[in-house]
Amino acid sequence: MPSIALVASLFASVVAAQSNDPIVDLGYAQYRGTPNQTFGVTSFFGLRYAASPTGRLRWQAPVAIEYQNDYNPSIIIDATEQGPICVQTTPYWNITNTTTIPVQPGIEDCLLLDILVPAKPANSRVNVMVQIHGGGYAGGNSETYPGYALVNQSAGNLIYVSIQYRLGAFGFLAGSEIRENGVANAGLLDQRAALGWVQRNIRFFGGDPTKVTIMGGSAGGGAVLNQMILYGGEDNPPFRAVISERPWVQTYHNNSVLEMQFREVLNATKCNDLACLRSLSGDELNVGQQVALINAYVNDPRMYGFGDYWYGPTVDGEYIRDFPSRELSSGHFSKVPLLVDTEGYEGFIFSNQSQRTVADETAELQVIFPYAKNSFWTRLYELYPSSAFNSTFFQRQTIYGDYIINCPTYYMASTVSDFGLPAYKLVFNAGSEEHGATRPFLHNTNASTINNATLALWMKDWYLSFAINQDPNAQSFSGVSKPYWPAYNLPGSMNFTVMDVNYTMVGPVQDFWASGGCDFLRGQSSVVRN
Repeated sequence: MPSIALVASLFASVVAAQSNDPIVDLGYAQYRGTPNQTFGVTSFFGLRYAASPTGRLRWQAPVAIEYQNDYNPSIIIDATEQGPICVQTTPYWNITNTTTIPVQPGIEDCLLLDILVPAKPANSRVNVMVQIHGGGYAGGNSETYPGYALVNQSAGNLIYVSIQYRLGAFGFLAGSEIRENGVANAGLLDQRAALGWVQRNIRFFGGDPTKVTIMGGSAGGGAVLNQMILYGGEDNPPFRAVISERPWVQTYHNNSVLEMQFREVLNATKCNDLACLRSLSGDELNVGQQVALINAYVNDPRMYGFGDYWYGPTVDGEYIRDFPSRELSSGHFSKVPLLVDTEGYEGFIFSNQSQRTVADETAELQVIFPYAKNSFWTRLYELYPSSAFNSTFFQRQTIYGDYIINCPTYYMASTVSDFGLPAYKLVFNAGSEEHGATRPFLHNTNASTINNATLALWMKDWYLSFAINQDPNAQSFSGVSKPYWPAYNLPGSMNFTVMDVNYTMVGPVQDFWASGGCDFLRGQSSVVRN
């Protein structure tokens, strides 16, 4: 068998020539990819990074695929089409047709990743970006945030890896029986296993495992924060920088709620214990987790509120040792450069537009913050007075957007910069200005879906330059001049500086969320639990 170095060299030559039959040899398996001349990439879809998490491996830590596979290393595996996605879920408040149980698509055997390699690499050890998709830890897949536009604009300087991980109850059920006979936060461990696979294998694609940036939006942005605090924050994590887009830091439910989740799934599947749950087919568990989501929302009292996806990361004491806000404050995170962003109206799509009164608003938020006392509500409404908003809805969307996304961006940027590391923050007030507004500017390849082509070039340049240089200003790939983006908190500069992007002005401003509202919510971590 050829040496590792020779295999990598041969593959780089094949990709550079845009062969119709690009093949990469990982030692334990060979894969055939697809050249895409339109975007200047070679794609490899559906590569396994871990063994199928079914049967005895359900709610267990993922097993590296190199150690458990039946591949014949002499047979070339086709990797030209996207693999199956993980089982999806939908919270009841987000279901439009409530007359039937909306069993979602996907399968359990889904621990796969996709890779985009530039057709003409800039060098033999290219920078790597690993995308962890969002979707509330309930939906999404490896192609939710396609990387063609970023790789194409990078001029051969970026390999893009997008991963899948267990979602919903498959990835985040965490009752005591599971913690005693398996693992909590299996979905987060899947993400870490995928990063481990990249460390071991990305060199075969021409990538440099020492130059990995992890990126994610929404739950993906929360996921990269969780990777920063995993195991209390590792000194040498499998990444050197983090891009956290609109980090979704959903309430980390306490043990009582986790037990209720587990019991609801048992009831929905007519099981009595964990062994029974592990004996179910993936389809049976799929139905059960969705029925549990419905019952938990319509029961009296409700178990989760509007905007909450219910299943998600939890504090388990081993992998996630405390709430992210507390881990950051304690310095328990991997010390790496950070780029973080948020949008103008983060709480909009997660707020109930039918609510008209503060009483309705408070009753709904009480479901999300069940341990809040009268003093909490008094101070919350002092900081977010109804007089500052044109409706109860916008008051609620502001509170919700701050608690779950905007304030975490402040915690992350201020803490990373306090430790003397590069930190950059952006607020995006262009596009829809709602949650996910940056996505078309970074990921869309169809120009007709982007309402400002120049801004899209700026955004990709900034994010690529950060991933490659840990500075969004260091390198331009588009050839288009753009405003300078100052670091979040440089000595001698305006404290807590963010880049404000809108259609009339693009430039630095003071961080709006470095204020009383977020400081209050961080001080109330036992109530908001994030």
